[in-house]
Amino acid sequence: MEIKANDVNELRKKTGAGMMLCKKALEEANGSLEKAVEILRKKGVDTAMKKEGRITKDGTIISYIHPGGKLGVLLEINCETDFVAKTDDFQSFAKDIAMHIAASNPLYVRREDIPAEILEKEKEIYTYQLKEQKKPDNIIEKILPGKIDKYCAEICLMEQPFVKTPEISIKNLLTERIAKLGENIVIRRFVRFRLGE
Repeated sequence: MEIKANDVNELRKKTGAGMMLCKKALEEANGSLEKAVEILRKKGVDTAMKKEGRITKDGTIISYIHPGGKLGVLLEINCETDFVAKTDDFQSFAKDIAMHIAASNPLYVRREDIPAEILEKEKEIYTYQLKEQKKPDNIIEKILPGKIDKYCAEICLMEQPFVKTPEISIKNLLTERIAKLGENIVIRRFVRFRLGE
């Protein structure tokens, strides 16, 4: 069954869940909004969204060294309690994120972390490219936000597709893990090293 974008948006407004989670729930519910809400509630996604924003002072710092020893990642992920931080689920999630960072090379955790001058520079470059293609100014204004969105999605960890399951973003993976573990979890920061860089 084809899921309409309007239904996905409506479900997102009702639950606050990510786009892919909403689409999956609608597919599972054969397009019924009410059943999709119920499915998301059963999975704990609505509860997970409410947990976002709660204080996270515990967690772990984890390292990942790619085979061959030429690429490595140091990652800090926070949760609310030491109890959850020590669970296999949390540790496994942290390892998956570190491995994802090694493979996908994000530059920032989230869009808000991108310095304004970097975004301005990208806008200048895209504007120049579009003008070179003889696009009129009113068309450039319409194209530019989409190009910036695409750029942000490529360099921000939370917006990247998860390397192990590309149909789900890191943000949705995080939401699922919050729902499963029952605590807010925050991917705080990371450093990616490559030999010689």
